[in-house]
Amino acid sequence: MSAEPSGLTPAQSAQLTRRAMLLSVSVAATLVALKLAAWIASGSVALLASLVDSGLDLLASALTLFAVRYAAIPPDAAHRYGHGKAEAFASLLQGGLVFASAALIGREAVQALVTPHPIQREGWAIAVMLASTALTAGLLAVQTRVLKRAASVAVAGDRAHYAADLASNLIGLAGIAAAALLGVAGLDAAAGLAIAAILLWGAVGVFRQASDQLLDHELSERTRAKIVELMTQDGRVTHVHQLRTRAAGPVVHVQMHVDLDPHLSLEAAHKVIVDAENRVLSEFPSADILIHPDPRGRAEPHGGAFAESAPPAA
Repeated sequence: MSAEPSGLTPAQSAQLTRRAMLLSVSVAATLVALKLAAWIASGSVALLASLVDSGLDLLASALTLFAVRYAAIPPDAAHRYGHGKAEAFASLLQGGLVFASAALIGREAVQALVTPHPIQREGWAIAVMLASTALTAGLLAVQTRVLKRAASVAVAGDRAHYAADLASNLIGLAGIAAAALLGVAGLDAAAGLAIAAILLWGAVGVFRQASDQLLDHELSERTRAKIVELMTQDGRVTHVHQLRTRAAGPVVHVQMHVDLDPHLSLEAAHKVIVDAENRVLSEFPSADILIHPDPRGRAEPHGGAFAESAPPAA
């Protein structure tokens, strides 16, 4: 399901999202440096798997940061619906990089199972994996707080990626420790295979969420019901139909037909519609709303590609 709208303006949501992605890039860069040094010293396959994953994390987070900035650009003459779907494209890219990292990790793990070799300086490897786990857990906590306030499919995709990383760090740590304590090098490679499987599962979730936005998945029934409730608080709005909703990054697009008293003047009908729109915006300030008024009992069915049946009689 697509990310649900928040109570923030697009500017506020974009600011929170940029901060979260800047932190993600910083954490990924730190982890790459730590893991690279530890892998050179230890030769651990599980650590190599985690290093490859962190390297792709850095690339994905940097590209997603660019996409988040681009998605926040206001609508222009060529993109009248804004640039919000850039976030979903960035999430698709993240999913592809996760699949690539899983393939590389799986190949290294299989080779290590066939020709196992002992881990060197396992103390360094364990220390780095502990630091990596702590940094990743801290980043996830920040991203979780951001997602409670701002609906961003880019941050959600990045968080899903790092959640898989946290699990892979724990498995890698267990594999390195077990191989060091028991002297069985194959345990390290087995941990690498487990990490690859977790990354594949995480990539599926990232693809699913990004595709929901790219394919204009409807918002939740709860959100749609809330929109209808806000519209019909004024008794002069007697029916809402042809309600369509979709998310594009931090912005949600809402369009609908509403039934009004056919004897209202054009000015009075306009005021009813504007007041109803403002009620929806008070709850969903990031919404772009289009409302088509119909004279109750006299409206023609909506035609075209999304034709509807005749509206109910008054």
